[in-house]
Amino acid sequence: MPQIVTFIGWHDSGKTTLATEVVSHLKAAGYRVAVIKSSKETGIAFDTPGTDTDKHRQAGADSILFVAPDQMVLMTGNSNQSLITLAHRYFSDVDIVIGEGFKQARHVAKIEVFRSNDQRLQDRVSGVIAVATDQDIAGDYVFRLHESREIASFIEKRFLQDTRRGAERAALLVNGNKIPLKDFIQEALAGTVAGFVKSLKFTENVQEIELRIKLNDSRENHEQET
Repeated sequence: MPQIVTFIGWHDSGKTTLATEVVSHLKAAGYRVAVIKSSKETGIAFDTPGTDTDKHRQAGADSILFVAPDQMVLMTGNSNQSLITLAHRYFSDVDIVIGEGFKQARHVAKIEVFRSNDQRLQDRVSGVIAVATDQDIAGDYVFRLHESREIASFIEKRFLQDTRRGAERAALLVNGNKIPLKDFIQEALAGTVAGFVKSLKFTENVQEIELRIKLNDSRENHEQET
């Protein structure tokens, strides 16, 4: 499952430029990187009116996946899923997800980007692990706005050093929240599920297993009991 770091800051703070440069450095270092961008703007056109995808959208499709030889584009409604849920659901095969925005995301590391001290968000959000600014401020992890390479190195050392030594065996998400698992629990969970799967037909050469379990809600349980 990927690590997650998001860049936060006011509009025109420079977070997009910095985030894209960091992505470029991480890619050059050989990591698999995905990006999830948050925006408050509505009505942004992701497709052209009259195209097949637009026709499906106009017909009321909840989600549309466009597959072409050079790309895939997923269009879906906003279900208010957390950044962690989005990252693990759609980008489980990358090493790290770089976010832009999501300043209120819980349990997510954030790098705050600002140009003036009156734009500071650190006192209003949680999880800020570093800042990028050209202002003279004190702190352990303070970078200049042009130091994208240094920020990429900081992210690599803090979040990606273990990636090349081997990924976690198993990950558990409950209601979209990732539950920390000790190594021996990962081994036990992975071994148990893999054992069941390998006993089934058509499961030769298994490399990765995804399991999703949906429990009945309390109302359904009550109706079944009565």
